[in-house]
Amino acid sequence: MGKRYAVFGHPVSHSLSPRIHAAFARQAGIALDYVAIDAPDFAAALDAFDGDGANVTLPHKAAAAAACATLGEAARRCGVANTLTRRGGGWHGDNTDGIGLVRDLTGRLGLDLRGRRTLLLGAGGGARGVAPALLDAGVADLFVVNRTPARADALADMLGTPDRVHPRYFDDLATLGEFDLIVNATSATRGAEGFPALPMSLAGPRSAAVDLSYGEAAVAFLAWGRAAGVRDAVDGLGMLVEQAAESFRLWHGLLPDTAPVYAALRERDAVLVSAD
Repeated sequence: MGKRYAVFGHPVSHSLSPRIHAAFARQAGIALDYVAIDAPDFAAALDAFDGDGANVTLPHKAAAAAACATLGEAARRCGVANTLTRRGGGWHGDNTDGIGLVRDLTGRLGLDLRGRRTLLLGAGGGARGVAPALLDAGVADLFVVNRTPARADALADMLGTPDRVHPRYFDDLATLGEFDLIVNATSATRGAEGFPALPMSLAGPRSAAVDLSYGEAAVAFLAWGRAAGVRDAVDGLGMLVEQAAESFRLWHGLLPDTAPVYAALRERDAVLVSAD
């Protein structure tokens, strides 16, 4: 019997993480059991889990960080964890979302993030996970926009670079001008209210529009980006694979080859789209 891992979320049945980690394990010749666990009550679900490590997705990333005895630097900086490793009697938490996003954009897509005027939509767990990595990658001004002003302010305060990070609110969007990089970290498309209307003035022919979600959840934002004339419209599938690869490295000491795994998932995606 191999080691045991899981992804916790609510809902989580749609997660591609079990498929991704199974592919990585085949590459590495490692026996592991990786399952998806739907967790309305995260604390109780984690307490009942006797495995060696776990990934954590919406809406439990902040709770995951709070449940850890120790945190790695990325998780400490952003206050949310998506990768847990059992150490002794407790959990050690890391966050691989930021490095996953940057690797996807700079490696697979070849985008140079340095000096990009950047808009981050959302201030929840997803936004908190990627914001420090975007700053480390060299983006210029980072504007954080959120429906709830206090959360945008809190994220800006947490990042601790007031000369580069600027909290704003949805009402301000029409006055902010054009951005080189627009990252959607909201889960608005999952809500009944749908995706909020965004001014076309935010994007231009050199802009990249990036959604941290993939599949159905990314459709509305990427459609807006294409209508606004962006050069690159990118969903979160590549980021998902890259952050999973970094989780795999933390658990097993090996960084998998992500290219064939991404290609297989993207092909599956294309088949689903063509079947609609």
